Amino acid sequence: MIASKITGTGTFIPSIKKENNAFINTHFLNEDGSEFTAENSTIISKFKDITGIAERRYAKEAYQTSDLAFFAAEKAIKDAGINAEELDYIIVAHNFGDVKQGAIQGDTLPSLATRVKYRLGIANPNCVAYDLLFGCPGFVEGVIQAQAFIKAAMANKCLVIGAETLSRVVDKHDRDAMIYSDGAGACIVEKSADNDSGILSHATQTFAKEEAYFLNFGKSYNLSAEKDVRYIKMNGRKIYEFAITNVPAAMKLALDKSGVAIADLKKIFIHQANEKMDEAIIKRFYRLYKMKAPEGVMPMSIHKLGNSSVATVPTLLDLVLKGKIENQTITKGDVAILASVGAGMNINAIVYKF
Repeated sequence: MIASKITGTGTFIPSIKKENNAFINTHFLNEDGSEFTAENSTIISKFKDITGIAERRYAKEAYQTSDLAFFAAEKAIKDAGINAEELDYIIVAHNFGDVKQGAIQGDTLPSLATRVKYRLGIANPNCVAYDLLFGCPGFVEGVIQAQAFIKAAMANKCLVIGAETLSRVVDKHDRDAMIYSDGAGACIVEKSADNDSGILSHATQTFAKEEAYFLNFGKSYNLSAEKDVRYIKMNGRKIYEFAITNVPAAMKLALDKSGVAIADLKKIFIHQANEKMDEAIIKRFYRLYKMKAPEGVMPMSIHKLGNSSVATVPTLLDLVLKGKIENQTITKGDVAILASVGAGMNINAIVYKF
């Protein structure tokens, strides 16, 4: 059988660090435009307790999402030791395109994947470049699609990237603006005749009957702000309740399809959305197997990097593989789950053996 393996990873973590205290003088408002009764210091303290976020990274104004994607791609290609001309697909997961500061609309013409191919200098016309809009699970879904191309004998090598500049689509009057950050992560997925490792199974689901607009574009909470500008908005409570119920079930579906025993699962690379939510998801996932979650099974990067949407999973994976997260390692033979949840509402999970 043909296997699909991740042979190289890379990240780009922006250099601008914004700590929580930078929001102390922000004019936060309720959805109806009314003032909060609590002081910002209290709002920020409660925010840290719930999300785990102490700081986040923002891209320099000169960099667009496609630039971040390119930087991460270069590192993944070098890490895999391949020639970029050999790539059959470039899949770029994002949600808002290249967004300039203060812009009303994201730029997706040409596609971000095409821009990355151009920056990489790839001449091969058979290298197909396309964008993937799938909410925060976009990167994981890109890896699933790369595997499908490989299994269908349509590809041997694929570049999958998750990149976002969420700092440019947030409403500064919305407390949720503190959640979001910028970044990019990439990986090379290659065909391999050695099927003892690689992608073992996956699961993907879309819930849209009641959940479609849990995340959406909406107007500023400052009712006097420009009416045509829209910002990322979310129903945090609904998303939390949805995620802790449905993500564990999807992860179990993927793991059961793989044939791997829960006791043999070593790591879970989950979308860095909210520390308390992620902890609840993992707790409920293991409860489905009547077990307690092992210590250290879930690496976290949200404390310093915030929520960069499609970039969180590939960035976290690369940091662990490169030994850059304390007390977190991966060794040959380890089995891990890559999982995400986000706008759609979409959920996916991959079971992977290193």
